[in-house]
Amino acid sequence: MPTPPDLSLDDARRMALAAQGFDRPRPRRVTGRHLARVIQRLGLIQLDFVNVLVPAHYQVLFSRLGPYRRDLLHDTVYRRGMFTEQWAHEASIVPMDTWPLLRHRRETHRVRPWGFERFLAEDPGYVRRVLAAVRRRGALTAADLPPPTGVARRLQGDAWVGTVPRATLEALFGRGTLAVADRRPNFARVYDLAQRVIAPAQWGRREDREDAQRELLRRAARAQGVATATDLADYFRMSPREARPRIAELVEEGTFEEVRVAGWREPAYLTVGRRTPRAVAARALLSPFDPVIWHRPRAERLFSFDYRLEIYTPGQRRRWGYYVLPFLLGDRIVARVDLKADRTAGHLLVPAAYRERHADPGIIVPALTAELRTLARWLGLPEIAVGRRGDLARALAAAL
Repeated sequence: MPTPPDLSLDDARRMALAAQGFDRPRPRRVTGRHLARVIQRLGLIQLDFVNVLVPAHYQVLFSRLGPYRRDLLHDTVYRRGMFTEQWAHEASIVPMDTWPLLRHRRETHRVRPWGFERFLAEDPGYVRRVLAAVRRRGALTAADLPPPTGVARRLQGDAWVGTVPRATLEALFGRGTLAVADRRPNFARVYDLAQRVIAPAQWGRREDREDAQRELLRRAARAQGVATATDLADYFRMSPREARPRIAELVEEGTFEEVRVAGWREPAYLTVGRRTPRAVAARALLSPFDPVIWHRPRAERLFSFDYRLEIYTPGQRRRWGYYVLPFLLGDRIVARVDLKADRTAGHLLVPAAYRERHADPGIIVPALTAELRTLARWLGLPEIAVGRRGDLARALAAAL
């Protein structure tokens, strides 16, 4: 066997960031076409509605494009027939042609909350009534449906799904009977029959499980630049055990090339013909759910960046803060910034800001100041208030 070629860690970082769209300047005016290109390039955007700062999927696009009208994302996703929602990485926005690639996942979808499948099996009549209501009335939300007779509306011990009608709609969505047609201003999903939402060419398309897995891995490789087998598998939440034979087949057919990245224990893979950019001039605050960092072992390997979201960590045990965003400058993560939008007072709060050990504060502070001002304007927050925690706090407060 030939020895795989070597790739420096700097090259791997630049390749990964370029694949994620950080190799080009932000447009002066963002249009729906720009948003669509980013979603297509990434292959998916994970949905997360934690609103401490801004829901994560809005932030992912802002990191690459800069300020844009947020209603433009809604129009791009739910009005133009190019995208849909589906379980992909987690709950995600995906291109419409990804729908048939996930059919095998829908066929084995595990209903949430765990154990709710028993309710569906014990009361199939309620499921039929829900489907009949959607068929007759058109797209609707969980609030439009009553619970079954004699059953409490709210689910005990479940804060995410919340109610029996929503859990039923979510189960039918996960299995592919329903699809998401829209989102209400409060972010509630609006469900319709999948055949009325999914483009006809994709609705009727059937993909063999292994063919679909190979295509998902191709898309993961395009979006990641260079990646280990576990990185590739994680992108669309495939098990490494299933991904490895498909990756070997893609190497054999000449789609993937195996390489060695300096300092990585596992071999890595890239799409044959992938170029290494000479430089990446990024400046971005990354959502905790950004594809660049969502697989924490990959973030550690690429950036020597140990990251954990501490929302669910008790306050006294938090190391960095409640909602901390990594700050990407050039091709390195140079700082981490705790952020919160105080919409009542009109303030962008920065309770804490810390630099990474390798980074020069004299370079970080002007760049971070500029990015925070851009973020605050986009969120409609006229003031920025910096707290006292972190080794960047004093210099950042002075600069602002």
